[in-house]
Amino acid sequence: MFSEISVPSRTIMTPGPVEAHPVALRAMSASILGQFDPAFLQIMDEVKEMIKIPFGTKNEQAFAVDGTSRSGLEAALIALIEPGDKVLIPVYGRFAYLLGEICERAQAEIHYLEKEWDAPFEQETVIEEIKKYQPKIVAMVHGETANGQMQAMEKIGQHCQANDIFFVVDMVATYGGVPLEVDAWGVDIAIAGTQKCVSVPSGLSLITYNDRVEKVLTSRYQKELGLSKDIRNDNHISSNYLDLSQLQRYWSEERINHHTEATSMIYGLHEGLRMMIKEGMDNVYARHAQNDQAIVAGIKAMGLGFYGDLSTKMPTVTPIMIPDGIDGEQVRALMLDEFGVEIASSFGALQGKVWRIGNMGYSSRKSNVLHVLSALEGALNYYGAQINKGEAVKAALNIYKK
Repeated sequence: MFSEISVPSRTIMTPGPVEAHPVALRAMSASILGQFDPAFLQIMDEVKEMIKIPFGTKNEQAFAVDGTSRSGLEAALIALIEPGDKVLIPVYGRFAYLLGEICERAQAEIHYLEKEWDAPFEQETVIEEIKKYQPKIVAMVHGETANGQMQAMEKIGQHCQANDIFFVVDMVATYGGVPLEVDAWGVDIAIAGTQKCVSVPSGLSLITYNDRVEKVLTSRYQKELGLSKDIRNDNHISSNYLDLSQLQRYWSEERINHHTEATSMIYGLHEGLRMMIKEGMDNVYARHAQNDQAIVAGIKAMGLGFYGDLSTKMPTVTPIMIPDGIDGEQVRALMLDEFGVEIASSFGALQGKVWRIGNMGYSSRKSNVLHVLSALEGALNYYGAQINKGEAVKAALNIYKK
């Protein structure tokens, strides 16, 4: 016989998933409503409006896509791409290559602009490449969790808008953690997710797009055959499940029966967004910034180094160089097994060289920051690393006591 699951208590300080807000978890245990129940439709309508606030947008269209953040990225890109379309992807970390893989499967012609992962691009460099390549779409990552770097993009977006180029941006790691200005930055489609700063379990992607994109969706709309044999389109979007032209109508007054909504996840999303907005977005961003300062101060005081340019580091992820002679996975395992604290390793060339501490959503709390610094110091001390003992928590407390 199988036993009831027993889930250990953890302090999760990874770049995602993060600790879910207790209010969101309680909401997810509420009774199931039918997806067209008026009470549920009101919840959906409120979610649509709340999604817009952390994105910094007045777009009419904003809703959730069932699936992890990757589902939103794929839905956004395949909505715009037709076979042979030219897409420029500036790469300064792992997840730009994910955008490329999605574009490749959509049969786009992809051009990568690549650099070392230690810093984002100068915006002028990207703009010059856009001028040379003349793409239909520029797809970028705002905050790269692989290296903790964050890309400035207002000039890139303005150039795209002025030249009728679509600008698609992955904001998964920054949504709800840093101020975003989708409209002011000229972003046509922005994508986020629930499992990071929204503090809701993984399972939904958040998306917003402007009128330029909506015109494309209207031109590619095809109603599902089981609902109508009349609205057919030779240029329809390649996926049924991730068809934004249909999903938009599911979330609008038309309410076409596209799929059975993940009602419990929508409850959780509603409450995760509501708790952020209740706290006040400026206060949310200030909390993330202060906790980031405390983490950085503690790591510096311990005598550890950082990967990449600290001036362009996003406050939601801190990449730490693993000291010479130390097995990074042994340290992570000890932190998890003995302290109940989880941090992350990295990817590609950075695997085994860099740890990453997340500072996101409900996990971004003073108690968690002090716990992760204590656990990291204790594990490093246990394995004989040459660090400054007893300084990390003190340095973090100095930030909080200011």
